[in-house]
Amino acid sequence: MENNYPFISMLRKYVSSSVLLVIATIAALIIANCPLGDLYRQFWELPVRLSIGGFNLFSHHGHPMPLGAFINDFLMAIFFLSVGLEIKREVLCGELSSIKKALAPVIGACGGMIVPVIVFFLACPKDPAMERGMAIPMATDIAFSLGCLSIFSKRCPIGLKVFLAALAVADDLGGIIVIAIRYTEHLNFWYLLASALTVVVLCIGNWRGIRTKAFYFNTGLVLWYF
Repeated sequence: MENNYPFISMLRKYVSSSVLLVIATIAALIIANCPLGDLYRQFWELPVRLSIGGFNLFSHHGHPMPLGAFINDFLMAIFFLSVGLEIKREVLCGELSSIKKALAPVIGACGGMIVPVIVFFLACPKDPAMERGMAIPMATDIAFSLGCLSIFSKRCPIGLKVFLAALAVADDLGGIIVIAIRYTEHLNFWYLLASALTVVVLCIGNWRGIRTKAFYFNTGLVLWYF
């Protein structure tokens, strides 16, 4: 039964990449703290460009996007999309199809955000500069969470796997909201409006039964840019 479960299939695809993720993390920690550290940091500042005429799609405040920002802002968006689609399936006809089951990871994510912040304030001195770091322990690294889970996927029940994935997504979204509200000096109203309108277009397309991949890809690319 589990062999044909889409969520299990997704996790099994991540097993080899999860091992690579662990190896890369250990290697990065070693390189960043050795004489090659400066070269390592320069590597992540390499510019990434995708020019269409005179327009660079991968721009960051008018400048070419650094490699590190490209991974965090573009490739991780694709990763979140993949996980989000699997969770959507679980909400529609899987382990999260009831309100009671769907609320469990959301409540867990709230606890996973609140408790680390409390511990952070108890452990750190009352310094305004230190208090700005409260959002750091809030987020659950979904890539590592699912990576570790995929390694032990055969030993874990499907309910636990879906719960952890949904919790990690909800926790990360909560962290993003906190960062946007507390740490952003200026919110661009027009970008927010454009993003909202793009989401409306996607919802209308889904409601009208549009199944063309090009429609969702192109509209999603516009949404990501905003």
